[in-house]
Amino acid sequence: MAAENFEKMSTGNGNANGDGGFSFPKGPVMPKITTGAAKRGNEICHDDSGPTVNVSTIDELHSLQKKRSAPTTPINQGGAAAFAAVSEEERQKIQMQSISASLASLTRESGPKVVRGDPAEKKADGSTTPAYAHGQHHSIFSPATGAVSDSSLKFTHVLYNLSPAELYEQAIKYEKGSFITSNGALATLSGAKTGRAPRDKRVVRDATTEDELWWGKGSPNIEMDEHTFMVNRERAVDYLNSLEKVFVNDQFLNWDPENRIKVRIVSARAYHSLFMHNMCIRPTPEELESFGTPDFTIYNAGQFPCNRYTHYMTSSTSVDLNLARREMVILGTQYAGEMKKGLFSVMHYLMPKRRILSLHSGCNMGKDGDVALFFGLSGTGKTTLSTDHNRYLIGDDEHCWTETGVSNIEGGCYAKCVDLSREKEPDIWNAIKFGTVLENVVFDEHTRDVDYSDKSVTENTRAAYPIEFIPNAKIPCVGPHPKNVILLACDAFGVLPPVSKLNLAQTMYHFISGYTALVAGTEDGIKEPTATFSACFGAAFIMLHPTKYAAMLAEKMKKQGATGWLVNTGWSGGSYGVGSRIKLAYTRKIIDAIHSGSLLKANYKKTEIFGFEIPTEIEGIPSEILDPINAWSDKKAHKETLVKLGGLFKKNFEVFANHKIGVDGKLTEEILAAGPIF
Repeated sequence: MAAENFEKMSTGNGNANGDGGFSFPKGPVMPKITTGAAKRGNEICHDDSGPTVNVSTIDELHSLQKKRSAPTTPINQGGAAAFAAVSEEERQKIQMQSISASLASLTRESGPKVVRGDPAEKKADGSTTPAYAHGQHHSIFSPATGAVSDSSLKFTHVLYNLSPAELYEQAIKYEKGSFITSNGALATLSGAKTGRAPRDKRVVRDATTEDELWWGKGSPNIEMDEHTFMVNRERAVDYLNSLEKVFVNDQFLNWDPENRIKVRIVSARAYHSLFMHNMCIRPTPEELESFGTPDFTIYNAGQFPCNRYTHYMTSSTSVDLNLARREMVILGTQYAGEMKKGLFSVMHYLMPKRRILSLHSGCNMGKDGDVALFFGLSGTGKTTLSTDHNRYLIGDDEHCWTETGVSNIEGGCYAKCVDLSREKEPDIWNAIKFGTVLENVVFDEHTRDVDYSDKSVTENTRAAYPIEFIPNAKIPCVGPHPKNVILLACDAFGVLPPVSKLNLAQTMYHFISGYTALVAGTEDGIKEPTATFSACFGAAFIMLHPTKYAAMLAEKMKKQGATGWLVNTGWSGGSYGVGSRIKLAYTRKIIDAIHSGSLLKANYKKTEIFGFEIPTEIEGIPSEILDPINAWSDKKAHKETLVKLGGLFKKNFEVFANHKIGVDGKLTEEILAAGPIF
């Protein structure tokens, strides 16, 4: 019936009539369209206004989008062989051989079969797998082995040193919780763990490390034996080999070319690969060609738990260092910061062996080449004060002090994002763009705008970005010897001076102490200061006894004529709740006076208990706050609080007092004498 009505309508003259049809009003006739095809005859009409792509399938069209990159393959396996011109096929084979060796299982004595490339990437013939049987794919390495197992029959695809754009694609496609935010950064989730797990960190205690490392009370080094490490290593390697693909990064640590460390990171997530791409130093294609065997390897199998029945394991998480094997194994945590700080611990072990001091500090340099080191725990203002638009940033967190000067260990920055704003931290804000990893942040589901004040996932939200994202970063990240060593403390007790000039012994004492004070809630709801001490301002990462790093610091400061300073960014005029926070503007004026050298020319007087040398006046700063007792209205309360804090310092230092350094332990005696005296 419907077809019948349609026929009547289509055959009508356009107006309703008695036959039920419909007729259209008459109007001007549209001109006939002519094309080039029409001129040639009765051919099918097509648009020949421009040339067409000479392909027959959509896959062929897609293949034209990408061109081959320059070779980025290590060809020098021994590290000493002369450069040799080899074919691209041979370079790929050597690269895969090196990676297969890294993934070798000790029980099978050989690495897995590996092939370079994404398993989802289609080949020219439309297939998604290489021609393994005939060896036609130049990126394949298959070790000779007599053992047959399921894992030895499969190929593991290696995604080697991918670019940020490629890693974005991998994360968005395959990792749930990965999104591109409105500022272009990659938002990711680190899983159940949103911070480091220091209680699950283990270090192999063997004949060498038994005597070299700091063990026992106060030490961050929790021991494990070689056998347990190998159990965990086998577990991690088996997990990585079971995957269809793994990410491999070959990169460097330390901008000083004479003391550069080659690191290889094998991981299962694009998030981890991009994080380390940003945080380590990125090699050029030429540097990769002679990369060779890495000095240190990380096996990140964080998505897979450790066996809690294994000896020394106390949870499903384990972060294990074997300094003899130069290897690190991560199980049961996907938090990327474990890799960064694990490598920092390694540098704290390797560098002192070369008479190089490794430091947990910020570092910047003035236009005239004057370098300053900034030490400080969380909340002291280390990042804010070391980031100065009038000075070059060498680095924000990890450095080495060598015989020639200072160098940044890393190639990137790992900044806190909680409550981040453009006004407070413009450099960090602007660095969060394409290529940056944003960890555990919350964003609008529609606009993808990040809400840095939202702590729904964690307070420990972070951004990892290459250091060149900071406009005034000094590239390469090296500088001359430091002129000033600045120790920062946020003293919530309100009794430390805004600035104190330290002698060498005092610098060592307060460097070893690593003091700041936090404000913690007590049971009855009243908030009061809590002293926090972290040896060398980074106790969680040091490997040797703190006095060894302190002695090296004093030696270098003495040799180079550097001056030590203790700067209080905390309270004045009373403890937290009574006094007030020292204005950031005042602290900046103090730091500027240190940089310019004018503070060295000031008049000084000595304080009681701590014996600090404090200036009597600084231009632009009220003189009454320079000596804390003058800012307190209750002098008795000031004295009691000062004595209390001095006692906390003495108690904390007891664990270091018996460790003798220097000739006949005299250096230890000098350091102890530089502490509070009642």
